Amino acid sequence: MSLAPQTTAHVRITDQSWQQGRISGEVRAADYTWEFQWQFRRGRLQVSPSLGRALILEPLNRFLERSDYQLEPGGNYQFTVRGKF
Repeated sequence: MSLAPQTTAHVRITDQSWQQGRISGEVRAADYTWEFQWQFRRGRLQVSPSLGRALILEPLNRFLERSDYQLEPGGNYQFTVRGKF
């Protein structure tokens, strides 16, 4: 039985504003690095650059929705992505 490939994604929160309904940060997985802004009141996640964005968008969105009240600026977090980057 072989295990599905996995990649660990590392998230750093750089800014948070409950008044504006926004969390910003950086996510790294394998050799990729993206910046993101999650507007949680609008349910909108922006990730840039576009290179590899399709790989991280859905898993990052799930992570943010699951962890939003626990995330703090300056905090470092991680989650596992099913797939090899």
